[in-house]
Amino acid sequence: MGIERYFLGCPIWGNRAWVGELFAPEVKQTDFLRQYASVFNTVEGNTTFYGLPTAKTAARWLADTSKGFCFALKFPRAISHGKRLRNAEPETAAFMDLLATLQDRIGPSFLQLPPSFGPMDLPALDEYLAALPAAFHYAVEIRHGLFFAQAEDELNAVLKSHRANRVVFDTRGLHSASTDDRAGREAQRKKPKVPVRFVATGRFPFVRFVGHPEVRENLPLLAEWAPVVAGWIREGRTPFVFFHAPDDFYAPQLARHFHRLLSRHINVGEMPPWPAEQITEAPAQMALF
Repeated sequence: MGIERYFLGCPIWGNRAWVGELFAPEVKQTDFLRQYASVFNTVEGNTTFYGLPTAKTAARWLADTSKGFCFALKFPRAISHGKRLRNAEPETAAFMDLLATLQDRIGPSFLQLPPSFGPMDLPALDEYLAALPAAFHYAVEIRHGLFFAQAEDELNAVLKSHRANRVVFDTRGLHSASTDDRAGREAQRKKPKVPVRFVATGRFPFVRFVGHPEVRENLPLLAEWAPVVAGWIREGRTPFVFFHAPDDFYAPQLARHFHRLLSRHINVGEMPPWPAEQITEAPAQMALF
């Protein structure tokens, strides 16, 4: 039992709010990753945007996951935002060393470019991707409006030339919500409202779906995505699909709904039961007479 032919996950694995929901009720924080990886086969590694883990931490990630699980780590912001891909060789080498340490647990690492990184910066992206080791796979997320209005063909051509995957960022569910919830308002402020492109430029299409805080409101969008992902799989690609929510509490539920919808189009295995669902009550002790 397990997810097959594509990768499905959430933006984090250590959400305390999942205790009793996804995780077993009495789980220790040190077991969060192990229990998460018993259900999902990938996770976004957003923490590497802010700083790289120690060798000891990376070794623990390896120990807590098994072959077939992939981390999709984010390039450090020192590379993407600080140096804007220019003269970032030392920082890039350190990141590549981390990828090598995680061995076969590495999926496509994603390069999230700042909103100010526009078409005039394409030569820098082209040069940077060309210099990256071919041993790993990469995905690029762009947020500048002109890439959607004027320079989309040029962007896709650069990505295809380096076999890089384009990150599709779908925030329609999030931005359709009218919410007074603090987490929801903050997510709407931070997440860009960019057009959705059902496009694959590499072998590993990369989707980041940020949902409406009411799970059921996302179902039409998930139903729209299911045949797209199924089509990519039929083409021989291996998609990575990640589900976000304003506070990520409902992210696992969104992922499970999507997997069920996708399964109607193509055989992608079965999502394992959640650790919280595997807890059984101990039988009551018989009274002594």
